[in-house]
Amino acid sequence: MSNSDSTVIGVIFLIRHGDRQGFYQNPTNYNPANTVITPLGLGEEFITGEYLRNVYLNASSPSFIQGINSTIADPNQITVVADAAGEGGVIMNSAEALLQGFFPPNANYSTTLANGTIVEAPLGGYQVSFESALAENDVSLEGWTSCAPFDKATSEFYQSAEFNQTAQDNADFFTNLPQYLDGRSDVNLENMWNIFDYMNVNYIHNATFRSKLPPTLLPQARNLAAFHEYGVFTSPQLDGIGNIGFRTMLPGIFQGLSSITNSSDPLKIYYNAIAYKSFFTLFRMTGAVDQSPQLTGLVNYAASVSIEIRQPSSGGEPVLRLQFKNGTEEDAQTTFNWFNTSGDIPVSTFTNYLAPVAINSTADWCTVCSNTQDRGCGAIAAAASQAAIADQVHQPISPVGAGFLGAGLALFVALCMLGTLFFIGVLSLGQRKGRTRHNQRSSTQSSDVRA
Repeated sequence: MSNSDSTVIGVIFLIRHGDRQGFYQNPTNYNPANTVITPLGLGEEFITGEYLRNVYLNASSPSFIQGINSTIADPNQITVVADAAGEGGVIMNSAEALLQGFFPPNANYSTTLANGTIVEAPLGGYQVSFESALAENDVSLEGWTSCAPFDKATSEFYQSAEFNQTAQDNADFFTNLPQYLDGRSDVNLENMWNIFDYMNVNYIHNATFRSKLPPTLLPQARNLAAFHEYGVFTSPQLDGIGNIGFRTMLPGIFQGLSSITNSSDPLKIYYNAIAYKSFFTLFRMTGAVDQSPQLTGLVNYAASVSIEIRQPSSGGEPVLRLQFKNGTEEDAQTTFNWFNTSGDIPVSTFTNYLAPVAINSTADWCTVCSNTQDRGCGAIAAAASQAAIADQVHQPISPVGAGFLGAGLALFVALCMLGTLFFIGVLSLGQRKGRTRHNQRSSTQSSDVRA
């Protein structure tokens, strides 16, 4: 289906953060160290935002989103959720920079006070609004953290014949590399992500390192890191634990699709600001890698997936189109096929295929990850235990006394459960669970590919 055969009614964005300083991850459980974004990274995100604005918010573009306010960001038309976990403020900072390119400052972004004073937002009409997903009680954007079955699958991958053969095939590389890495002793395939990240960050920011590194080593390191991360963050089975990073994202995406395709709902854009990991999972779960093997690579900084929701000119069910732009080095998005077909797919094809494996709540995640303590699971387990106690209480007293006791106990248990669930964010008042809203100047803080 060509652009002339359909119009864009909304977009789901999945966008990687920009360039940052070094980022260490424990290779056995992916517990992260902190890092910070760089001016280069902020610039990459801003450029990506400008590009996406030209595609989707330019009235003369064939992909202009119908009905969107393209000058002043309408919070009813755009939802932005940024991962606030693994890489500290890097992803939130990236989302903020991208939004400034996507919705640049506008002098009309102002308000009139009761006394008649007109107040313009700072910096010429700066406009930003997004939510942060906190790892402590929101599993949506980092489903693999504190997940024992995921850690077990990672260990099994390291022990697999494929992994060991790859290590043997690249033995000379691992033997030769330490001399360029200050003699570090942890140069092996299991630690490949950290080795590559160290090399890549220094190649970008350290002139001495860049001048001494032989030209073939960084591309080889990148390919091995991609092999490593693809093996960790995907599974051949749709419901496999390696796919958990995208499985936890699916409920939000489904809600975005439902809202965008509902003509009475104002939502036009649903944007997740994320790390590189879930790109592997998205491309494998949707079958995009089967038709385009280059998508098994490690995506660049500021890489962007745009899932366009399109209304065919002939009417009928809206369709989805997969667009991918691998960072700022590529001039334009490329359309990729998925779901073992060519061209656009009906929304129902996407949802019906993926809905059975979606992880729809923190409680579901706790079950899948066999976790009874972390990320809200302890409080959920406590609430369930309290409910079980209430069901089991039986006292040999009169029916009238039992009625009073039962009512009092039920009220007590209900209050305990509600208090627990409100505390962990499973229930909330006027706010999505586990997320913090950032408005204006928040004080908190995506062939050949380059991380």
